[in-house]
Amino acid sequence: MSETSLIGRRALVTGAAGGIGAAIARSLREAGAEVAIADIDLAAAEATAAAIGAHALRMDVRHRAEVEAGFARAVEQMGGCDILIGNAGVSTMAHALDITDEEWDFNLDVNARGIFLTNQIAARHFVAEGQGCIVNTASVGGKGGAPFLAHYCASKFAVIGWTQSLALELASKGIRVNAVCPGYTRTSMQSRELIWEAELRAITPEEMMAQYATLAPLGRNGSPEDVAGVVTFLCSDQARFMTGQSLNVDGGLVMH
Repeated sequence: MSETSLIGRRALVTGAAGGIGAAIARSLREAGAEVAIADIDLAAAEATAAAIGAHALRMDVRHRAEVEAGFARAVEQMGGCDILIGNAGVSTMAHALDITDEEWDFNLDVNARGIFLTNQIAARHFVAEGQGCIVNTASVGGKGGAPFLAHYCASKFAVIGWTQSLALELASKGIRVNAVCPGYTRTSMQSRELIWEAELRAITPEEMMAQYATLAPLGRNGSPEDVAGVVTFLCSDQARFMTGQSLNVDGGLVMH
């Protein structure tokens, strides 16, 4: 059996109805894992799950009771859980001096609190079972600040700090915790951000897209599949000696 095989493994992926999360779920399935897709949009989760042969459930990662119930449902559906992919995330854009309390809370609640809740609840299960693997979706925005994304960057810095700290605490229990940090990636979130940033910079969306495409040394924006491949690697035995890492998947945009 290949070391990248995930046959016999069971994974819960949050925010997986579309975009990077759906690509991760598909990649894990292709590697042989049984997968449960969790999303706040149950209908979309069910459609994605049907397309790849996965389970589906509703989960709002901002609320502990929903996360606990959703995780228990995933364990019931799959007969257990060995892998958590903390992927659910949101973004909004504004000048730092114009960010509202509501925008701040929205970004921090989903991106940081959601990782805290899903990781903690899954990790308690993994510790009891004596095995498990967690991969969180952070961002290159968690490695350095960006205009109009101060609140989003704050939430993703939090994800990286949490990932490192949790990895230190769980290493002795044989549980690995890592993160991926996507750069500019072709998703519906990026499409929204492109329009927002173009407006904030007073240029056209086409001009903004051209700027995005030239930022990465590899000369293109990433695809959800680019990120998914790295996540699947981190879940596999090939990454068995890696924990506490936050891997950039950004075409060379950030080199640390």
